[in-house]
Amino acid sequence: MAPPPSTWWGSDEQRGTPVVVKMDSPYSLVEIDGPGMQASEKARGKNAKQFTWVLLLRAHRAVGCVAWLAAGFWGVLAAVNRRVRRSRDADAEPDAEASGRGRIMLGFLRAFLLVSLAMLAFETIAYLKGWHFPKHLPGNLQELEEHLRHLPENLRQLPEHLRVPERREIEGWLHRAYVAWLDFRIDYIAWAIQKLSAFCIVLFMVQSVDRIVLCFGCFWIKLRGIKPRANVSSSSGRPRGRKNAADVESGNADDDADGYFPMVLVQMPMCNEKEVYETSISHVCQMDWPRGRMLIQVLDDSDDEVCQMLIKAEVTKWSQRGVNIIYRHRLSRTGYKAGNLKSAMSCDYVKDYEFVTIFDADFQPNPDFLKLTVPHFKGNPELGLVQARWSFVNKDENLLTRLQNINLCFHFEVEQQVNGVYLNFFGFNGTAGVWRIEALEDSGGWMERTTVEDMDIAVRAHLNGWKFIFLNDVKVLCELPESYEAYRKQQHRWHSGPMQLFRLCLPAIFKSKIPFWKKANLVMLFFLLRKLVLPFYSFTLFCVILPMTMFVPEAELPIWVICYVPVLMSILNILPAPKSFPFVIPYLLFENTMSVTKFNAMVSGLFQLGSSYEWIVTKKAGRTSSASDILALAEADAHAPLPAAKLVRGMSEGGLQEWSKLREQEAAEWANKEDAAAALAAASATPTAAKKSKAKKPNRIFKKELALAFLLLTAATRSLLSAQGLHFYFLLFQGVTFLAVGLDLIGEQVS
Repeated sequence: MAPPPSTWWGSDEQRGTPVVVKMDSPYSLVEIDGPGMQASEKARGKNAKQFTWVLLLRAHRAVGCVAWLAAGFWGVLAAVNRRVRRSRDADAEPDAEASGRGRIMLGFLRAFLLVSLAMLAFETIAYLKGWHFPKHLPGNLQELEEHLRHLPENLRQLPEHLRVPERREIEGWLHRAYVAWLDFRIDYIAWAIQKLSAFCIVLFMVQSVDRIVLCFGCFWIKLRGIKPRANVSSSSGRPRGRKNAADVESGNADDDADGYFPMVLVQMPMCNEKEVYETSISHVCQMDWPRGRMLIQVLDDSDDEVCQMLIKAEVTKWSQRGVNIIYRHRLSRTGYKAGNLKSAMSCDYVKDYEFVTIFDADFQPNPDFLKLTVPHFKGNPELGLVQARWSFVNKDENLLTRLQNINLCFHFEVEQQVNGVYLNFFGFNGTAGVWRIEALEDSGGWMERTTVEDMDIAVRAHLNGWKFIFLNDVKVLCELPESYEAYRKQQHRWHSGPMQLFRLCLPAIFKSKIPFWKKANLVMLFFLLRKLVLPFYSFTLFCVILPMTMFVPEAELPIWVICYVPVLMSILNILPAPKSFPFVIPYLLFENTMSVTKFNAMVSGLFQLGSSYEWIVTKKAGRTSSASDILALAEADAHAPLPAAKLVRGMSEGGLQEWSKLREQEAAEWANKEDAAAALAAASATPTAAKKSKAKKPNRIFKKELALAFLLLTAATRSLLSAQGLHFYFLLFQGVTFLAVGLDLIGEQVS
């Protein structure tokens, strides 16, 4: 018997969510939720009208959501358009990668991207029509039918998601093209990709083994407490027989058994370093060493007259305080930093000095730097270099500086320390090191043939039998590049220069009289494996081969190559900086992203392209050390003896007059510009105030990174058709990383 009508239309317990609509506002309604709500006949009569209003409300919400998404998408496009226009303006400026190999690579990536998009559309059509076959089955239709004919009856059935196309489908030109493509990629492309990937995997494993060996060497050094020991007495912890610095302040103390204060020359090469010159000169001038036995050379290559006057005024200020400091300026920047140092070493008074230490413009040494480094030379005539470790004042500034800190901590803690302990050789870092001047002269001095003059002099000194010491416990504060543009240019110079040097030094390495195993270490490990192989396989394997395997499924990269081994190597790299462990995955993705710049630089240096000889000074932000360090330096300066002469404020009267004239000239030149007032204020303000008032430079885009981002995202989309889960996630995350780097989002400040 049918249920009563009340069972159909309502009951004591109403189910669902009754809705009451207020007619005074067409989009205002009140939802009443309660199991005991009674449904009246009047309410039931309004169900259709209520339903209409609910649909209208939901449609209104949907339209609002779509409008919000459209506005957000339009905003993103507008932001990208602004960055494209700014990038065009920035591209008009000189760039080490704006010509030559950089444009060739960009053209290659663009062509690769267009082909990938076309192949994605082609493969999508084939997938929708059911033409896809497993990579293990024959790719040719006739071979597939022949294969099925020889199978037993119960095995001739294909899986449900596969079918053999009918003859009438084969007659279509699109299907014939697809079958021909299958034959071609199986016979030719897949074979070539497999061979190239196997070669890159071998290089990858060799480089991974080298990293593991270095980590074991560092672990053994930590376990056994191995470190270089200076010639100090056990009672005082100072060099044997050392007199108090006050006893030799006049500089007349003899360099005998009762004291070891040799003559030290301090060189500070800089070029347009307006943001950091003051802090750096201040730290160097406050080093604890007899002032009569130390000379500071400020080697200024600036072409900005404002910067020249600021540096000259700072030198004058410290000179009037009794510091033995001089200012040198070259009219021509020939040879860049190497030419600057070479010119300074040609002075007649250099022959009176035994050691020379070098500090770049952003380095802030502690007062005891010379006391911790110079004593290692005593009683060790074969020692040519003592290198200190870098420490960074802005390592937590943004994500980019955090990732750089991981990389450089591994370089110093593991590579430099292990090579220094077991080989007595490593690449000089160009700054924060003390050289024996005799070693420099014996090795040929500074040469202008490459942009890595520090590595050049280190290799030549090693070939002449000089030994090096790395002090991991002596740290010197410096800055990391805070923008991707500055970091990219720095990495281009650091990776193109070694390849130039390798071409130039290879004959000298084979002709040298050092043992064979040292020659093998220089050629196979120092140059080829760590300077050439690393950027080659990283770019080829993860940016070229992996996307190609998505379009050629017959050539597959193993999961352990994509995921397990890279993650393990990243964990090893991050061990010297354990606080950065949460950034292990971003570090892995960012290192793969930087392989584009490093590969481009490596090729430029190897084949001596024009961009490999350009030197662009890394931009600084003018970060200073912590407040405790500043207070300690101020206290030390307060206790230091000062000359009897009255100190003037900052600079001499002549310097003030010249500085005033220069300011007036600058103001006159900018009188017809819209920003004349801001420019005059920036010129007359102190360096700190000028830095604060300076507007933030708009971001630019990087075309090669963006092209690779879209290429990897296209390959990730193609991987969905092949159901390759881990490959998809790797390509997706790597593509997003390239996109963030290409839009210059990696250097945004961390709150």
